[in-house]
Amino acid sequence: MLKAVILIGGPQKGTRFRPLSFEVPKPLFPVAGVPMLQHHIEACSKLPNMKEILLIGFYQPNEELNRFLSCAQQDFKISIRYLQEYAALGTGGGIYHFRDQILSGSPEAFFVMNADVCSEFPLPEMLDFQKEHGDAYSFVILGTTANRKQSLNYGCIVENEQTDEVLHYVEKPSTFVSDIINCGIYLFTPEIFQHIGTVFQKNQQDMLFYRTRLEEQSNGWHRAEVIRLEQDIFTALAGQGKLYVYKTDRFWSQIKSAGSAIYASRLYLNQYHTTHPERLATNREGGPKTRGHVYIHPTANIDPTAVLGPNVSIGTGVTIGAGVRVRESIILHGATLQDHSCVLNSIVGWGSTIGKWARVEGTPSDPNPNDPYAKIDSETLFRDGKLTPSITILGCNVNIPSEVIILNSIVLPHKDLNRSFKNQIIL
Repeated sequence: MLKAVILIGGPQKGTRFRPLSFEVPKPLFPVAGVPMLQHHIEACSKLPNMKEILLIGFYQPNEELNRFLSCAQQDFKISIRYLQEYAALGTGGGIYHFRDQILSGSPEAFFVMNADVCSEFPLPEMLDFQKEHGDAYSFVILGTTANRKQSLNYGCIVENEQTDEVLHYVEKPSTFVSDIINCGIYLFTPEIFQHIGTVFQKNQQDMLFYRTRLEEQSNGWHRAEVIRLEQDIFTALAGQGKLYVYKTDRFWSQIKSAGSAIYASRLYLNQYHTTHPERLATNREGGPKTRGHVYIHPTANIDPTAVLGPNVSIGTGVTIGAGVRVRESIILHGATLQDHSCVLNSIVGWGSTIGKWARVEGTPSDPNPNDPYAKIDSETLFRDGKLTPSITILGCNVNIPSEVIILNSIVLPHKDLNRSFKNQIIL
């Protein structure tokens, strides 16, 4: 029997995803037409012995999350529950806090995944890989190859090339350590809790030792439970014959910023060819013209003279007028694109309106196409005191008037613009 745990974080996380995360918890943001989390759940539900999927985070349970959980349970015929942390406990602290829930039913192993990654999720291969190593007490990290420069932004893994054992693990090193990076997807056996428990006890002892200092700080009482899998557990387990890396050459990317959501959408849309051909729009008489991979929700109303794609995702109830051009973009629920408007490399927020002949355009932040190991850069918002050119994001209920150009800008929700903007955050 297997279980899966998806770490979904909480509201103070995902700040780079603003203003989109104001309206919807980041894990429920639609990527390639379905909530980000659904891709994880779909991959887990395909495993024959998967009995339960647990979401762990510190979002307040809300209507949107509850609705998603009940729909996903019906669609995938599997138990899915949300376990709410009382505070941000870190990637290891969350699973340790809920260890009884994870271990109920005595699973042989369980997957742990970060919600903000997009991947082909080679879960069956990770299970086979663990069996090949023949040790019930070994743990598996999913790894992939990055280029030397970008590897510094991730957890880096030094492996024994003959045995795939992790010899050394460093989270975001300051100098080059290895080009094999941590993908944020793990396969654990219940023995992992012994190792997390050791760290928890050490934290408690440290707290007793420094108690007087901690009493002066607020919230010191829950410090012992804050445990990070990467820095606290993997670093200690490396080189002990307990931790192995399964390397994948299939697609993988982080979804940290809104720009990376468009790139993730492209990766998933490409995969739909084999996994979900029914989700891809086709050119039909009386329908809009599509180029490349496009997802259109059945409730969208699109003029047949519109041209969409490649890499376009159209949400529920979207209205698209005559002669509209959309490319490399996500158009969210209830948005309206009036006649002859143009949307390139942008995310158009819920209920927003783009006027006739208006142009909304951003700068893609895609990985270098000439480097097979390049990953998407998590760009800082500002560089040299200026806004870094990136995709354009319109928050919810933004109105763009006719014949206006919005370029490389972020527009916060509920704004009525009256002129063109370039390289600005419009508050």
